Amino acid sequence: MSRVVNEANRGVPRPGVEQLGFEGMPERLFVCTPSKLGAYEDCPRRYRFAYVDRPTPPKGPPWAHNSLGASVHTALRNWFGLPVRERGRGAVPTLLKATWVREGYRDLEQERAAYRRALGWLDGYLEGLDPAEEPLGVERVVAARTGVLAFNGRADRIDARTGAEGPEAVIVDYKTGRTGLGPDDARGSRALALYAYAAARIFRRPCQRVELHHLPSGAVASHEHTPESLARHVSRAEDTARDIVAAEKTLATGADPDEAFPARPGTLCGWCDFRSTCREGSATPPRAPWEGIDRSGGGEAGGAG
Repeated sequence: MSRVVNEANRGVPRPGVEQLGFEGMPERLFVCTPSKLGAYEDCPRRYRFAYVDRPTPPKGPPWAHNSLGASVHTALRNWFGLPVRERGRGAVPTLLKATWVREGYRDLEQERAAYRRALGWLDGYLEGLDPAEEPLGVERVVAARTGVLAFNGRADRIDARTGAEGPEAVIVDYKTGRTGLGPDDARGSRALALYAYAAARIFRRPCQRVELHHLPSGAVASHEHTPESLARHVSRAEDTARDIVAAEKTLATGADPDEAFPARPGTLCGWCDFRSTCREGSATPPRAPWEGIDRSGGGEAGGAG
């Protein structure tokens, strides 16, 4: 793992360093990923099922939109892994076929239609890329620590670019699901902000720009963070970590698990992997594993990814 640069040497405002737990009794840093934090914010009950309960409750069937998204992401990763001379658009069919995930589709006809759609997305996206440009990282794990968190995550791509003040890093995240992504989606993404916060320290260059690349439409939604806005994202992540630790302590004292980790029923329940295990969630009609493909024309539908 790349070492984290001391924040004092970067001139970046440091988030709160208050330790979790009781005053005078510092505890271990809360180890997490952006998706782990997001699971709790979406629904504490889902967090408990995924990260606390052992054994983990059984999950539902695999989702076709997740299979489609994973196939496209892996094909792009492998494209960048090719020698520059082989990074032509003609390599796409072979790469996609080698990474194709077949789970969750309604039938072979739907799967084949999704495969053809994915080929078109990749072909159009790669047409706009320079094969000779080498990113700083592809599916790169980045990590950083604060006084509360030890977080890590895997960024789809980290680009090396030249900004107004010199070399900089840019976080790129591929999207294959819903349309209508805009600057607010990039600005509000906790994961992208945490990736940028960590990447700046790992690569020792500014990293404030984050981008969502929507492959089906070719649209790019971007946001230029400031050190202050990144610090706010980290501070909110720390607040979520404190809430999680408090809930886990409550559970450890013998509290009712459902009260310590309450459900938040809503539209996402139909897409939840643990819907059948949850009393509140099971009241919501289930989504078919292939429905995300039909509803959005892409992957990552319904917020289930």
